[in-house]
Order: sequence, then C-alpha cells, then structure tokens
Amino acid sequence: MRKEERHKLIMREINLHNKVLSADLSTLLNISDDTVRRDLKELAESGKVLKVHGGAASKSFIAPFNLQNEVYALAEKKKIAEKALKLIKNDMVILTEGGTTILELAKMIPKNLKATFFTVSPQAAITLSEHSNLEVITIGGKLSKNANLHTGTSVINELSDLKVDLCLLGANAFSVEEGLTDMDWEIVQVNKAIVNASRKVAVLAIAEKLNTSQRIRICPINKINYLITELPPESPYLANFRNDDLKLL
Repeated sequence: MRKEERHKLIMREINLHNKVLSADLSTLLNISDDTVRRDLKELAESGKVLKVHGGAASKSFIAPFNLQNEVYALAEKKKIAEKALKLIKNDMVILTEGGTTILELAKMIPKNLKATFFTVSPQAAITLSEHSNLEVITIGGKLSKNANLHTGTSVINELSDLKVDLCLLGANAFSVEEGLTDMDWEIVQVNKAIVNASRKVAVLAIAEKLNTSQRIRICPINKINYLITELPPESPYLANFRNDDLKLL
C-alpha cells in the first residue's frame, strides 16, 4: 500500500473515532509498527493530527475551539444536533459529555430555553454558559487531556448522586451486537456512570460510526432510548437498529 493511501485511511480512522491506537492501525492496514509510527510522526509534523500516548488523536476533538481545526463531517453533526434539540424541553435536567457534536448542539440551544445542564466537559460548559437561561453545573475531576473530559473516581461518585431526565452522549462506535463502545478505560467508566445517572439516554452518532465497535463496552443497546443520526429514520442503513425499545430520530 502506498504511503498516500495509508495516510488517507489513517486520517479517516482518526476523524471517525477521534483517536486511534498504533496497534489497531497496524492490524487494520496490515503494516508494521514501525511504519505506523513513521506515518503518525509525518502526519503530526504536518499539523494534521496530534500524537498521543499509544497513537494519535483528531485536532478538532482535542481543541474544538480552535477555528483552524476542521471538524470532520460538520454538516452531518449540525443536522444531528438539530434533531437532538427536539428532545430538550423547558425545566429538564440534562447530562452531557463532550465532543464536537455536543458542542454544535450547545451552540443551537434556543435563548428562551430554561433548563439545567450537568456536564463532564469544560468546553461544553463554556459553550452552554453563553445561554443566560441555562443553569450549567460542571462535574469536575482529573482532566483527560486526550479528550478534554473530567474523569476519575470523584466524577463517578458525583454522578452516582444524580438522576437526570436525559443524557446526551456522543459515540465513538455503536453497534447492535456490542452496543456503545470506546477505547479509553477512564472515559468508559465515566460514560457508564452517566448512563446509570439518566432516566433516558440519547446517542448522537454520524452514520459512519454505526456498525463499528471498540475494545471496551459502555453499555448494551438495550440501555439506549434514542439513536440520533443525520439519516432519516426510515433509511435502510438503520434497519438493524429498529426495535421497539430504540427510537430513531
């Protein structure tokens, strides 16, 4: 495989899943660990990705407020955010994590909406705080620099005291067989606590992330109440996700 092809595939994986591990890229592309390291080094030096421990991450995921960082599938994420707004009503208590789709939703919230938002994302908190009618509460702990989310035991303990109306979760990967999955152990533990703290759970995911899975499970599909994608609910691509317990938006 030519280097240009490898770089294109690596960029797609990083844009799609926000972060990739070198070991997974080696298996996916059937190339040596040394080749992966060289490719990631070149991509990082050209400013396309950020090198992190064990792999690389999307620049827009790590620093979404930097206008120079292009957000992958931005039009699709805006469409998902618009659909997710339909779930949010006055006086609701809502819990969110972070990510570019959640930030797009935070920007779109109507100025007259009155609600309380808890979040483990400092960036989501800053964006939500621009709305004067929202009460915004940040659940703090150790900051995961690779995802800009608060993690750790203190966060999980605080979440255990909550029972919110709705949580809004971005997706790294989502499938019928494996449910909602991710690759980062600490983030998975926080997201598990978020799901357990919520009466209703909505997953916001571009269609490319569906029918994919990562190493660690957050929750099975039966824990999810809403799946929000850029596709119409009747799309044949969503056929596997149609069941009586999961509402497609």
